[in-house]
Amino acid sequence: MSGNNGGPWGGGGNRGGGNRGSGEGGGRGPSGQSGIPEIDDIVKKGQEQLRVLMGGGGGKGPNGSGSGGPGFSKRGVLLGMVGLALLWLVASVYRVEENERSVELLFGEYYRIGQPGLRLAPWPVVSHEIVLATSERTTEVGTGRTAIDTGLMLTRDEAVVDIEFQVVWNVADPARFLFNLADPRETVRAASESAMRDIIARSELSPILNRDRGSIAADLLSAVQDLLDSYDSGINVIRVNFDKADPPEQVISAFRDVQTARQERDRLEREADAYANRVLAQARGQAAQVQEEAEAYRAEVINNAQGEASRFVSVYTEYVNAPEVTRKRMYLETMERVLGDMNLTILDNVTATEGGGSGVLPYLPLDQLTRTRSAN
Repeated sequence: MSGNNGGPWGGGGNRGGGNRGSGEGGGRGPSGQSGIPEIDDIVKKGQEQLRVLMGGGGGKGPNGSGSGGPGFSKRGVLLGMVGLALLWLVASVYRVEENERSVELLFGEYYRIGQPGLRLAPWPVVSHEIVLATSERTTEVGTGRTAIDTGLMLTRDEAVVDIEFQVVWNVADPARFLFNLADPRETVRAASESAMRDIIARSELSPILNRDRGSIAADLLSAVQDLLDSYDSGINVIRVNFDKADPPEQVISAFRDVQTARQERDRLEREADAYANRVLAQARGQAAQVQEEAEAYRAEVINNAQGEASRFVSVYTEYVNAPEVTRKRMYLETMERVLGDMNLTILDNVTATEGGGSGVLPYLPLDQLTRTRSAN
């Protein structure tokens, strides 16, 4: 059969004057449809087009069927080499984005880390792997999305708490991250859950639910980082988001009743402590007051005794020097102290007798007149 000039798959109609299939009626088969091109026609058409592309002549073989071998010119060889060079360049040049790093392998072994930009890794000597380095990745623990990720943990006081948290991390060393971890996300999840269970097992329930969430998150970040560093994972833990710490749903109503009772107990204890402190402070104040009064009384008695003793010594000294004068002065001072507050008038009998009177001298009570005037 001869080739069809209507394209590699042949064309319809009588274009090109070529022979048709074996069917009669203008190349139609018994069913009246156009014949399908033969495989030999397609192969010959491809050989002719390749020979023209490579610059070969269109001469035919000795039998005139065009079966002479294709000719290759210098221009064709040059074009082939340029094409191969382009293919090699396309296979060797790659681009690294800002949030990525590349790990280049020389004959399958670690060679270097590729920074962002256009990179050249000569193929097939050097190959590369792209790793998301600076982008933050989040691993959730305790969400209950899987059968083993329940988030239920046991505390030191044998209580069960439902924990849910997130670990945010990125890649610090792409080579270690790529070669040392088979499943990085699962490794981070397992390490985070293990570290959290250890922290919860060393804590009591009430602080976990109330005031210790910040310290637990800080301890968890440090523990997870140390654990991943021991694996030589090349992962950097950025932060830990402590989302939830609640009792299990099955016992949450009973737990709330217990918490209410504990809060009431704490309130009563605080009130009792306040009352005890107030009473104790009053008792201490009264004791201090009594002690101060006793000290003042003691000092007063001692001072009075010392004063009396000093006065007695001074009077005794005067008495030794002038007994009569001192005796008279002491008598007068004593009478003044005894009779000073009394309303008396003393008459000298001698003076009244010498005057020839009866011994009673009428007098004007000036003191009574003064008191009466003051009262009015």
